[in-house]
Amino acid sequence: MAVEIKHRVTEAVLFTVASGTLREADLRGADLRGADLREADLREADLYRADLREADLREADLRGADLREADLRGAGLREADLRGANLGGADLYGANLREADLYGANLGGANLGGADPSAEAPE
Repeated sequence: MAVEIKHRVTEAVLFTVASGTLREADLRGADLRGADLREADLREADLYRADLREADLREADLRGADLREADLRGAGLREADLRGANLGGADLYGANLREADLYGANLGGANLGGADPSAEAPE
C-alpha cells in the first residue's frame, strides 16, 4: 500500500512511499512544509535538515528519528512520540509540544523559543 504525504491545506501530494510505512525512510532535506503527517510511523526516519514548517505531526511516532537541524517552526507535535529522537540544532520555534513525549530526546542546540507545551494543535 502506498503512503502519500499531502499538504495540510491544499491536499497536494508532496511525497509518495511505495510501502505502508515511513519507518526508517530517508527524507533528508525533504520539503514537507504543511504536510499532514498525523499518526505517521516515522520511527528512526532520517529527517536531517528536513523542512517541516507548519507540518501536522499530531500523534506521530518519531521514536529514534534523526531530526537534526530540521525546521519544525510552527509544527503541530501534540502527543507526538519523540522518545530518543535527535533534535540537535532543530528549530522548534512556535511548535506545539503539548503532551509530546520527549524522554531521552537530544535537544542540544535546539531553538525552543516560542515553543508552547500548552498550545492547541493547528487545524
